[in-house]
Amino acid sequence: MSLDKDLAGLSPERGTALTIGVFDGVHLGHQYLLSRLREHARQRGLLSAVITFRQHPEETLSGQNRLSYLTTLPQRTRLIKEGGIDEVVVLSFTPELANLGARQFIDLLQKRLKMEVLIIGPDFALGKNREGDTDTLRALGQDMGFTVILIPPIIKNGEVVSSTAIRNALAEGDMKRVYRLAGRYYNVPGRVVPGTHTGVQLGFPTANLEPDPEQGLPADGVYVTWAYIDNKSYPSMTKIGRRPSFGDNQLTVEVYILDYQGDLYGREMSIDVVERLRDVIKFDTAEDLKKQIAKDVKQGRAILTARGRE
Repeated sequence: MSLDKDLAGLSPERGTALTIGVFDGVHLGHQYLLSRLREHARQRGLLSAVITFRQHPEETLSGQNRLSYLTTLPQRTRLIKEGGIDEVVVLSFTPELANLGARQFIDLLQKRLKMEVLIIGPDFALGKNREGDTDTLRALGQDMGFTVILIPPIIKNGEVVSSTAIRNALAEGDMKRVYRLAGRYYNVPGRVVPGTHTGVQLGFPTANLEPDPEQGLPADGVYVTWAYIDNKSYPSMTKIGRRPSFGDNQLTVEVYILDYQGDLYGREMSIDVVERLRDVIKFDTAEDLKKQIAKDVKQGRAILTARGRE
């Protein structure tokens, strides 16, 4: 069994309190669940451990096209580790794993990860056909010698915090709602690639950011952002979308970094998306576009000064 082989290399020094999930976005609900995981592990003298998946289970189960992710896998694992978790295990959600019965899966977790406590969120289920729901897992816990602890959802402004809710807010360009649900600005990492140099001609040189194709982007628009280069932050403005003023229908992420000079081609960069300023619109002349960009920059600086990095 390849899953057994994937887990075979793991040998925690003592028992674990464990949770399982995609944890896409590592949002406030996830953060609360992870904090409870750490708490229960500490109370019992256990290690805290998280199993996350390279791909969303829905992709394997439905055979549909890839979902857009709120975080890349490196982002996700880093954020989980920064949450104070001792062990982060990344597995591929394969058809083989999907066909495992709940008891078989639990047996592997006890055998390879020394699981003594399983922390689960609302609507959690594991095993073939989601047979391992809360009641089934508790019954298995009594039989197999582990404890199941259910963590309730987090609610913000009357809304249950979830990855789906954040995706919906992202699709609307509602970055304030994204921040409220995620607990931080939405971050888009990528590499700077050559662009059309139109920004230079307008007097506002932009870095053309190429993000991970699996990561979801906010709705088309002009955004106030922070740009991160070599762990240093810079105020910036970012246009996400097409370039209707120049007849270009290709989706781009163009970042104008306000207080930076230098060649960024080929370098890694990321942006925190703070607020949506306006739609992407077509201008009749280059001069009209330049005037609008200057207004955007002035307004963006004011927003960043007022809100800061939070």
